[in-house]
Amino acid sequence: MGRILAIDYGTKRTGIAVTDELQIIASGLATVPTAELMDFLKDYTQKEKVERIVVGEPKRHSNEASESEKYIQVFLKALEKQLPDIPVERVDERFTSKMAFQTMIDSGLKKKQRRNKALIDEISATIILQSYLSRG
Repeated sequence: MGRILAIDYGTKRTGIAVTDELQIIASGLATVPTAELMDFLKDYTQKEKVERIVVGEPKRHSNEASESEKYIQVFLKALEKQLPDIPVERVDERFTSKMAFQTMIDSGLKKKQRRNKALIDEISATIILQSYLSRG
């Protein structure tokens, strides 16, 4: 069984989370500059068996696609070209940033640490992945 990789795509930074090989536990993996994302994914998938990639789908409260969806669509086309053998699924990510921030508060992180946007992106990717696993 391979890992499942989750992506919280952003125009500047992208949060990445991954499961263990048994696909039970979702853990934050990294936050990478989006410009380096494809290289990171190609490198990671050469080292680790990735069975599926889950990409967050940002929506507005009205259920319409958010502004960033157009950038994600461009990324998804490039991803399909670069890693054609790995299926990609989408997961609603509407409240992940708020949930990530609340997780940071609940875990006792200091205010300065909670301003770390890279950490928020990584936690958001973990929440996306956990919600995907929970759909099971």
